[in-house]
Amino acid sequence: MSVTAVAAGTRAAAGPEGAPEEVRRGRRSTPYLLLLPGMAWLVLFFAVPVFALASLSLQTRVPGAEIGVYTQTFRWANYSDALAEYAPQFLRSLLYAGLATLLCLLIGYPLAYAIALKAGRWRNLMLIAVIAPFFTSFILRTIAWRQVLADSGPVTSTLHTLHILPPGESLTASGTAVVAGLTYNFLPFMVLPLYASLERLDPRLVEAAGDLYATAPVGFRRVTFPLSMPGVVAGTLLTFIPAAGDYVNAALLGNPSTQMIGNVVDSRFFRVVDYPTAAALSFVLMAAILLLVTAYIRRAGTEELV
Repeated sequence: MSVTAVAAGTRAAAGPEGAPEEVRRGRRSTPYLLLLPGMAWLVLFFAVPVFALASLSLQTRVPGAEIGVYTQTFRWANYSDALAEYAPQFLRSLLYAGLATLLCLLIGYPLAYAIALKAGRWRNLMLIAVIAPFFTSFILRTIAWRQVLADSGPVTSTLHTLHILPPGESLTASGTAVVAGLTYNFLPFMVLPLYASLERLDPRLVEAAGDLYATAPVGFRRVTFPLSMPGVVAGTLLTFIPAAGDYVNAALLGNPSTQMIGNVVDSRFFRVVDYPTAAALSFVLMAAILLLVTAYIRRAGTEELV
């Protein structure tokens, strides 16, 4: 009888799941402990710098002090002043990033489709070719485009021969060169998500569309493309967001009239030493991208991303 009472007491102490209360409490806290390193990283290298940048964007220069000395005055007019002065560069950044994202989608979708569904044994080789540019410095790849688009290069010569480019016109140091550089440098960010989405596509769904007398274009429009939307959304976001803040392509392939907002921020931080304006422009760009991304995901929203 005493043995039965002891066993019942042990089961009661262990709880309904048959484990001691301390063990179950430890199991519940394990996920939170695993999150600590990542959360600490985000707080230290994201939240703290963003807070410092926000504080800096509201400062003003100390009268009579040397260059680079600012004090906190909570001057919100820094934002309106920065936007009023650099609105063209801001809009140009969104335009160039949008054009590059569209071109990446038009080029990357057929490429990802071929790799995922048609490449066969060449699939791995084609994937390596897509990511091979990452083995080279971003700067070197961008400088190489100056040679590709040079006046004596094959592209410009061919366009002159076909009378597509007027005589005397050049592709170097132009908006066209900047968009071409953005498209080339960020194309892998579009191809890889598209490939991952198309590679998971069930071919039986496409076959079912054919059995229902759908033509190839109709089957693609009604079956393949909608099922690949998670890859489309992810690819466009991974391309547009870094392209909008890029400044290397505009600095190396453009001219003063094709500057993007990244070039302005770089100049204000490191040359003019106008920290509040640079910080305000950075925050405006961050907010604009956040609003555009939120609206885009809600418009194109897929269950895997929303």
